[in-house]
Amino acid sequence: MMKANFYGLRGKQLSLVLVALVCTTILVWTWEKNPIVSNFLPPQHSWLQVSSDIQTSTNVESSVNSQPTKASAEDVSAASAEETETKTENSHAAVAPPLDVSKSTPKTVDVAADSKTSSPEREDALKSPARGEMTGKDSVESPKGSHALIRSTVPESVANYSEISREDHSEGRLGEHSSAPASSALVNSTGSGKDELKVSAVNKGQACNYAEGKWVVDERRPLYSGYGCKQWLSAMWACRLTQRMNFDYETLRWQPKNCQMEEFEREKFLKRMRDKTIAFVGDSLGRQQFQSLMCMATGGQGRLDVMDVGKEYGLVKAHGAIRPDGWAYRFPETNTTILYYWSASLCDLEPINPKNHSTEYAMHLDRPPSFLQRFIPRFDVLVLNTGHHWNRGKLNANRWVMYVGGKRNTDRKIAEIGRAKNLTIHSIVKWVDSQLPKYPRLKAFYRSISPRHFVGGDWNTGGSCDNTNPMSIGKEVSQDESSDYSAWSAVRGTKVKLLSITGLSLVRDEGHISRFSIKGTPGVQDCLHWCLPGVPDTWNEILAAQV
Repeated sequence: MMKANFYGLRGKQLSLVLVALVCTTILVWTWEKNPIVSNFLPPQHSWLQVSSDIQTSTNVESSVNSQPTKASAEDVSAASAEETETKTENSHAAVAPPLDVSKSTPKTVDVAADSKTSSPEREDALKSPARGEMTGKDSVESPKGSHALIRSTVPESVANYSEISREDHSEGRLGEHSSAPASSALVNSTGSGKDELKVSAVNKGQACNYAEGKWVVDERRPLYSGYGCKQWLSAMWACRLTQRMNFDYETLRWQPKNCQMEEFEREKFLKRMRDKTIAFVGDSLGRQQFQSLMCMATGGQGRLDVMDVGKEYGLVKAHGAIRPDGWAYRFPETNTTILYYWSASLCDLEPINPKNHSTEYAMHLDRPPSFLQRFIPRFDVLVLNTGHHWNRGKLNANRWVMYVGGKRNTDRKIAEIGRAKNLTIHSIVKWVDSQLPKYPRLKAFYRSISPRHFVGGDWNTGGSCDNTNPMSIGKEVSQDESSDYSAWSAVRGTKVKLLSITGLSLVRDEGHISRFSIKGTPGVQDCLHWCLPGVPDTWNEILAAQV
């Protein structure tokens, strides 16, 4: 009997092969066409992306180099004796002008109005994972799903950052500088922003992601007057008191993408905060947020009835100091207290030899500030932040010596600035999380880093942020998670919430003090701090929406 034979296959085997080929062909054809099949299989383009991702990661790691330490914009306004930072958190060591952050600057990417438009730059951007909060070796990868798509209208150095892999971050391989990331995805919106004053209703059962959305024009803004809030607002941050002529930035309101953010009403807010204490602990950007909330809560008006209760918290001006370590004010009608404590590094500082005025200070990376340890039982809302003070020059100038476990640190890996900062953020967040069961009423937040926007140099090398026109109107900021990976990873798995403001602030380069400071140095611009009223008001609106 003859048996079918085709390339050595018997009849039954040949039939099975032909059936398999037909089924495979049908499956490939329906892969992306049929949503049912797509649910069980990965998109085709993701298979094509693997090799390019590997190459991108290799190129990124090879490009990370240590950058020279430079003075930071933290004290751009330090030309004024009133505003110079001349102390540490313990009011003993003088603070030299902070040294900045890095010079590594990524190229921006054009995002076409039609998302289907393809270009080499766009494809590269889509293939590259978004990166994290810091610069130089400090950079770490952003959470999965965030892609860096920066439109061409954003300055090239809209955020000074370099890139480093998540693997390096997991090993603690962070570096010498810190700055802000640029890992938000910006896409064109269909509307102009001017007529879109209403936001969409929140989807039922879906938590609001306040980090996603867009800036729209709202003629009802600002929430207070930059002319009138003199009692609470530092003059160097009140841009209405400078020679600046364009104030369009004051009329922008943040509109979350998929939820309704309640309008801030000061009387309603104070009633909600009845018998409660709101505490900001952090650097000068934390101080800006504190002053912003004071202006919002008072409507920017002078209030003789608001009491200064700084003494209750030891916030008094020490002998020889320019200012106290912080401020605390109480609204008598609701017994609401709003306070700020200066802690640029967010870790405890302790004089090694209290009898010697030139002593070094133990910088306990794994220990929260003594102020926080002492007064956390009295807080109902706590907002923490740190970032731009973490650099080698700053630590050396202030005679800060790293300590871990109560002993001087001898681990070279931990001694790297990026790792030390990361250790501190994680340690403090973990400690606060451990306190929450003791104080059930306490709501704790860690605020992600505020971006800086120097172009063409740094604050002392001709860097500028001369744009005064809002360029972000109608452009969506889209991100799966925060673009500040250090902050995001620290709060993950804890009950401390992330106040994610990096991405939405990144597109607001026109909102900085820029060259308009009252007592600024010629040729020096402040592209770190914000004009008030301004962007920090939105940080507080998002905070208020969550408390």
